[in-house]
Amino acid sequence: MSFVESDERLALRKAVSDLGKRYGHDYYVRKAREGGHTTELWQEAGKLGYLGVNVPEEYGGGGGGIGDLAAVCEELATAGCPLLMMVVSPAICATIIARFGTDAQKQEWLPRFADGSVVMAFGITEPDAGSNSHKIVTTGRRDGGDWVLSGQKVFISGVDGADAVLIVGRTEDAKTGKLKPALYIVPTDAKGFTYQKIDMEMVSPDRQFTLFLDDVRLPAEALIGSEDAALAQLFAGLNPERIMAASFSTGLGRLALNKATEYAKTRNVWGTPIGAHQGLAHPLADVHINIELARLMTQKAASLYDEGNDMAAGEAANMAKYAAAEAAAKAADQALHTHGGNGMASEFGLGGLVLATRVGRIAPVSREMILNFVAQHSLGLPKSY
Repeated sequence: MSFVESDERLALRKAVSDLGKRYGHDYYVRKAREGGHTTELWQEAGKLGYLGVNVPEEYGGGGGGIGDLAAVCEELATAGCPLLMMVVSPAICATIIARFGTDAQKQEWLPRFADGSVVMAFGITEPDAGSNSHKIVTTGRRDGGDWVLSGQKVFISGVDGADAVLIVGRTEDAKTGKLKPALYIVPTDAKGFTYQKIDMEMVSPDRQFTLFLDDVRLPAEALIGSEDAALAQLFAGLNPERIMAASFSTGLGRLALNKATEYAKTRNVWGTPIGAHQGLAHPLADVHINIELARLMTQKAASLYDEGNDMAAGEAANMAKYAAAEAAAKAADQALHTHGGNGMASEFGLGGLVLATRVGRIAPVSREMILNFVAQHSLGLPKSY
């Protein structure tokens, strides 16, 4: 494994960064406050091939790996345009379909993932299950050649702008015992499928929803892969999710740090830039170090995943997500503190960043559950729950 990215990856980062800067953080915040979507940026990124860098070439994608897609996600976030649906649509959903979908499903969906013309949300979390996916009760039952899906999901991102949702359920005969997830593509206009927006304090164009599935009838081809493939199919999407979440966080951390360092260079008190004082310089240097360490772990996780080493990638992806979320939250807090009172003014855009980076410590998996994973699987300690 090289600690230096390839020239191709670096060129991709530069091109995506340039695109993101043309839109910028002001554009992102304006769209969020207006209740709109970052549709123009998403469509342009899709046309340029950035959203499909990990889709196989035979389906119109770039043929790269999750590391390439993570680089796109990170650079857009660093430019002030964190596209949350990148974590979901091309990373989770496209990856699962590419690995486990039928030829017909790949032909139908992958070219549209590649050019960004389709957006697919991902529904796993349930009100009474939380982080315990084994307690999922959304159930699919057979009715002739169809599936009938019933259940409820909560905190599902971007449903109002999605064409479909990849729902994690379980088959009727698997309501008890170990989780054997079944994955269904549910069009957002399907009869019996409704959703309700959750009011959030966070300023984001990617809103959160509660989903209701009331006997949603789906054709047989709505099922992705096997109905009893156990956890393999699910984690084919969740490991990329953690890698992308890590890049999302490191991008936000870099954005906050950039704002802080620029302010520390230009804000003068008694004729001296405030960044000359160690009381501000050292905390910012510490933030930079931790962001860079998180980026390295993210690149390791992506490299392992792209090599096909799913077990090692799972451990590294969890560690990367943890480290990145902690680094980003600290970066946003220190950026606000560096600005002093100005940090609370809307002009500088730091209040929203503090809350946005805090989300990374909770979702898509909490820091505590990652610590449980590392304690049990990496250190071999007894299970605590």
